Amino acid sequence: MADLTSARVDAWLWAVRIYKTRSAATTACRAGHVRVNGERVKAAQSVRPDDEIRVRIEGFDRIVIVRKIIVKRVGAPVAATCLTDLTPPPPPREERALVPMRDRGTGRPTKRDRRDIDRLRDQMFGTHEE
Repeated sequence: MADLTSARVDAWLWAVRIYKTRSAATTACRAGHVRVNGERVKAAQSVRPDDEIRVRIEGFDRIVIVRKIIVKRVGAPVAATCLTDLTPPPPPREERALVPMRDRGTGRPTKRDRRDIDRLRDQMFGTHEE
């Protein structure tokens, strides 16, 4: 079987197990969550070896480099050889929990609570827009 030189980005993402289904990969491309070499792409865009693909999954970017082109879904060990994962490790659990937590059953925030929450957001993220 001859080596392929290019493949559709949605088929490749599905084949290397980044998405569970090809339709999920296609939907992500339509939504603008997939970038190849820094540019948003449609599902039919071709990918070639050494292309950088950034995929936005659950709020975090996954960065992979294409090493080998495949279009059929293969086992996980084989799929791992087809890409190089450059995704940085996720932030520590403490940093991910940036949302102020309220005790369960305390009801809606009061006006004072709301102002405190807004003040905290301003300190963390800059000015608060209403």
